[in-house]
Amino acid sequence: MGDGRLEIDRISKRYGDVVALRDTTFDVRAGELFGFVGSNGAGKTTTMRITLGVLAADSGEVRWGGERITLETRRHIGYMPEERGLYPKMKVGEQLIYLARMHGLSAKDAKASTEEWTERLGVAHRQGDDVQNLSLGNQQRVQLAAALVHNPSILVLDEPFSGLDPIAVDVMSKVLLDKAAEGIPVVFSSHQLELVERLCDRVGIIRSGQMVAIGEVDELRSGGAAELVVVAPNAAPGWAAGLAGVTVREQDGDRTVLELGDGADDQAVLHAALATGPVTEFSRQRPSLTELYREVVTQETDEDAAPGAERNEAGVTA
Repeated sequence: MGDGRLEIDRISKRYGDVVALRDTTFDVRAGELFGFVGSNGAGKTTTMRITLGVLAADSGEVRWGGERITLETRRHIGYMPEERGLYPKMKVGEQLIYLARMHGLSAKDAKASTEEWTERLGVAHRQGDDVQNLSLGNQQRVQLAAALVHNPSILVLDEPFSGLDPIAVDVMSKVLLDKAAEGIPVVFSSHQLELVERLCDRVGIIRSGQMVAIGEVDELRSGGAAELVVVAPNAAPGWAAGLAGVTVREQDGDRTVLELGDGADDQAVLHAALATGPVTEFSRQRPSLTELYREVVTQETDEDAAPGAERNEAGVTA
């Protein structure tokens, strides 16, 4: 199927007067983990439902391997909805076999795949239990098994890490990394930005139905404002106030995080810090994805006033 790339191409969706998506565009490459992040109501779930075909876009299209996704190709998508879609009174094993058969697997293959994924996800011993009798964490594991049991060629996962304990997060992370290593495009949304930063090859940030930043994690972080971490044990609060082009981002005891604007002189900062006494740390750092996200989703930009503006791969307005 072409190059195996999943393309979301200028999809738009309105609900009455509410614009849910506006020319939303990004791609997920074969073998790539793509993190899709944004505030509640930003358009993540709507995008995923349109990708799966649960919703119809008002305009634009979704392609896989260069071809528009059809009813047949949708059978190759593994989807994990935010509102979990398991049958609560159906036994785990029977449910997974049923879902695998619906996606075209033979009875034998469906049973074998159910055994494989329940074992791998740590719920093999719960195959005979009703879903409603499982803990929320185990329900999550079964829901992921439901997305994987038919051996999909694309994974689209809406908040797959929600409510998981650290061990289950590790299990799910390993599964997603392994599927990407097999050449499958994997896109997932999450509010756990530290996890997105650790796992993903690229990240897309959506705000008010528009993509406002897309790129590799390091690329996006390097585009943020330069920061200095200064540890000065004898410095009084506010020691950096008044330094030209310098904004105090964080003050925690003797540790200060400063943002350097245009024209700021890091040597002047060092001089001011040394004037207070010893300096035990003076280092540059890049903003975390969490800090970048907070900046991107809260800032007012010309793009909000000009719907035609587009951003390139690094998230810079073109």
